[in-house]
Amino acid sequence: MRSRPALLAALTLVLPAALLAQDQRPFDVDDLVRMERVSDPQLSADGKWLVYSQRSTDMTNNRGSSAIWSLRLDQTGAQPRQLVGSGASSPRLSADGKSLYFLSSRTGSSQVQRLSLREPGEAQAVTALSLDVDSFDVVGNGEALLLSLAVFPDCETLSCTADRLGQSPEASGVVYDRIFIRHWDHWKDGRQQQLFSARIGDRSATDADLKWLSKGLDGDVHSQPFGGDTDYDPSPDGQKVVFALRIAGKSEPWSTNFDLYEVPIDGSAAPRNLTADNQAWDGTPVHSPDGRKLAWLAMSRPGFEADRFRIMLRDLASGSIREVAPDWDRSPGDLQFSADGKTLYVSADDLGQTRLFAINVADGKVRRLTDSGSVHGVAVAKDKLVYARDALDTPSDLYQIGPLGGTPRQLTRVNAERLSALRFGEYEQFSFPGWNDETVYGWVVKPADYQAGQRYPVAFIVHGGPQGSMGNSFHYRWNPQTYAGKGYAVVFIDFHGSTGYGQAFTDAISGDWGGKPLVDLQKGLSYAIDNYDFLDGDNACALGASYGGYMMNWVAGAWNDRFKCIVNHDGIFDNRFMSWSTEELWFDEWEHGGPQYEVPENYERHNPVNRLADWQTPMLIIHGAQDFRVPLEQGIAAFTALQRRGIESRFLYFPDENHWVLKPKNSIQWHREVERWLAEHLN
Repeated sequence: MRSRPALLAALTLVLPAALLAQDQRPFDVDDLVRMERVSDPQLSADGKWLVYSQRSTDMTNNRGSSAIWSLRLDQTGAQPRQLVGSGASSPRLSADGKSLYFLSSRTGSSQVQRLSLREPGEAQAVTALSLDVDSFDVVGNGEALLLSLAVFPDCETLSCTADRLGQSPEASGVVYDRIFIRHWDHWKDGRQQQLFSARIGDRSATDADLKWLSKGLDGDVHSQPFGGDTDYDPSPDGQKVVFALRIAGKSEPWSTNFDLYEVPIDGSAAPRNLTADNQAWDGTPVHSPDGRKLAWLAMSRPGFEADRFRIMLRDLASGSIREVAPDWDRSPGDLQFSADGKTLYVSADDLGQTRLFAINVADGKVRRLTDSGSVHGVAVAKDKLVYARDALDTPSDLYQIGPLGGTPRQLTRVNAERLSALRFGEYEQFSFPGWNDETVYGWVVKPADYQAGQRYPVAFIVHGGPQGSMGNSFHYRWNPQTYAGKGYAVVFIDFHGSTGYGQAFTDAISGDWGGKPLVDLQKGLSYAIDNYDFLDGDNACALGASYGGYMMNWVAGAWNDRFKCIVNHDGIFDNRFMSWSTEELWFDEWEHGGPQYEVPENYERHNPVNRLADWQTPMLIIHGAQDFRVPLEQGIAAFTALQRRGIESRFLYFPDENHWVLKPKNSIQWHREVERWLAEHLN
């Protein structure tokens, strides 16, 4: 099966190929880091106003900077305009669409600002708190705010937390009585994200105006490290809020038991657990527009972070619960109700795409609304949906469709001028019989300067997760087009364990990290070489990060005669040591069938360090010091082993990066070093 992107075909009808080639240059990492990024679309209830975040790259300060833009959807010919300049994020609209709320640090700390969309004037601060606001949501027409703040749980006031943070201890030692001691990229200092509410009026809300809604619950709202305001949702009448929280205690690092709690927004009663019966993950609460029902996403297997999210629906009056679309074998996100409450809109990985779906609440029938590309950030109004979409040759823009789908209308073209000067590699999806002859999907990307009849060296990329998908999306760290722009053909495979092919396919990797996926990679690369004559199969390097980095270490021993070089970013070298040095223990314990001390043989079965004697392929290793998911020592150990064995190797170290390389100049350096390594080993 092959499907070519329609966009490329459309472009070739507009401009002759020779003219395109003459006026464009191949895509490069310098282009990648400078792309404008749109996200977080928000619609007013009447569908007239669209607001969204747009991130630009500040190369001088080596960081991204976001602004808030708007577009009038009720005015023919209206163009996007910037509402709030650099440093503003998280746009949220009041229910009546009259006011925009957002986060800004222009007062010296992260606080909520309000801007009238009906009257001219400047934005005004509506919070003036002792601590930063980390996320928020608007209640109703702006009568109140929900606020997530990082506080010390034993501090009764925000000023207590602020004062403690400002102290300079005489000694530097830190004592811990439980884990986490560090999470993702930061050491824990005892603070937790807690949920507060504040009634707001004509003046800014201060510390004294806050009601501590999650007080007494030992956990984080929003969740760490990637949560936000999708972890809590106010009822339409503004009386209650439902939030997701995992009780920490001493078992937090091996628990995925997030529960949903309901509490009055005025703090007049204690939170009530709505999902105590489910010991697995419950999250993303969303009230129906009439306030009678609550939808959320729930897993069923405790300790498994990649279980299928099921869509659950609770009647808030009776307490009865049922699953919506139980037979739909996809794991959804971006959960939203339609304006009439009869439809749920979700996104989900699906056969190498991330598509938008409409699900009938009554009968669970699923309707696909989008086709190719990757959808994220869905906003819903009474007569329209707006979403962000990207693809392998297209960074994100915003699109509008009707409630039942139809032809998308493109609303933004934030990189139009940049894209007009760039040339991308054509791409195709293919399928082949993988492990056990089960159907597996992959992709091939031609070099940007492809010419028929020529053969090209191959960059073979293995995605991380491992429960994820590398498909038709525009990635800002692992973008195949950066390799296509340098003259490489690119191949990548959604091996067993990937998402979007049914839960059984995702489950297949657990306990078999170096088994089925390796077979898929071997058979997939062979299939691609046999079916695409421009691939030089004897001239290939393999690259991967996280689980993909693990696979680079595994390939070095278990498939050591295939590649001329390897690039290993943040890869696992020793499964046993990884299990005791990573922070989220639930992941390793599920993937290997239990704690290491209970099933040591499971950790050794596909442990790269055990195949070290078979290593011979030159390897570039990259690691960040702030990576606490796959700690730095994993990369150092692999490099030490290579050096000790006399195998050609190089180590690229980032003292200021975590599991990802995020700073623009560091990203450029990362790509240049990878390009140099490939050029040194591929003809």
